[in-house]
Amino acid sequence: MNIHDILNRATREFADRKLVSPRLDAEVLLARCLGADRVELYKYPAKVLTAQELDGFQRWVERRLRGEPVAYITGRKEFWSLDFEVNHDVLIPRPDTEILVEEVLKVYGNSDKEEIRILDVGTGSGAIIIALALELKDASCWACDISAKAVEVARRNAETHGVAHRISFSVGDLFTPATGRFDCIVSNPPYIDDRLYETLSREVKDFEPRTALSGGPDGMQFHRRLIREGKHHLKEGGRLFMEIGPGQKEKIADLFRKEPAYEGAWFRKDYGGIDRCVTAWRRLTDG
Repeated sequence: MNIHDILNRATREFADRKLVSPRLDAEVLLARCLGADRVELYKYPAKVLTAQELDGFQRWVERRLRGEPVAYITGRKEFWSLDFEVNHDVLIPRPDTEILVEEVLKVYGNSDKEEIRILDVGTGSGAIIIALALELKDASCWACDISAKAVEVARRNAETHGVAHRISFSVGDLFTPATGRFDCIVSNPPYIDDRLYETLSREVKDFEPRTALSGGPDGMQFHRRLIREGKHHLKEGGRLFMEIGPGQKEKIADLFRKEPAYEGAWFRKDYGGIDRCVTAWRRLTDG
């Protein structure tokens, strides 16, 4: 079969299974399988696949038909225009999380401080801290995750992007591995509540790690800890950045109002109009 035919067949199979983006999924899988760019698929539609290429692609198609996300099948996902390794030990980076990186860069992108100390809590694939390390050339970076396997993935991604020597990775629960105080603490914590988790699509619930998604009965158990414990790890004047879930804005704002160590809370919507992240400033004194 040639590229044109195999693309059309896979697209039909994905559409019959009611997958959200059947054509895109087929293109991404075939391009990765052939080690090509998606554009090349349309430059050479008559190219005939070898038996080995066809067999490998069909195995990927079957995995996709069972609901496995494309990123896990290919082992790759783009974030901040960078290519990251992903597997079932880490959450697949979402485009919405780039908002978190943007907010950190708004504050520290033009900073005149000689050194900025940044801590990424729950680093997963390392996407956030690696993007920040590449953008903030003089920053000293730390990252931690409760999953040792996730940290292994993050380390490999840091090596791929040439910043492994600038990021100190460690394993532990939230701030347990952290030493010293930081100018910036950033985190994309689990924020899906238990009820909502049970309604998630099979693609998410059956394949992505629950520990990276489930935030307890109201989805905010990790936000509470980050706010409460984070004040002890922030320098005076330092900032805490967190991703939040839909509908959590007012409750998160209330958590900060009840914590005198912080000066207010500022929220940023994503490009879909959903409140996506929050920033809070640690007071110069606890007041």
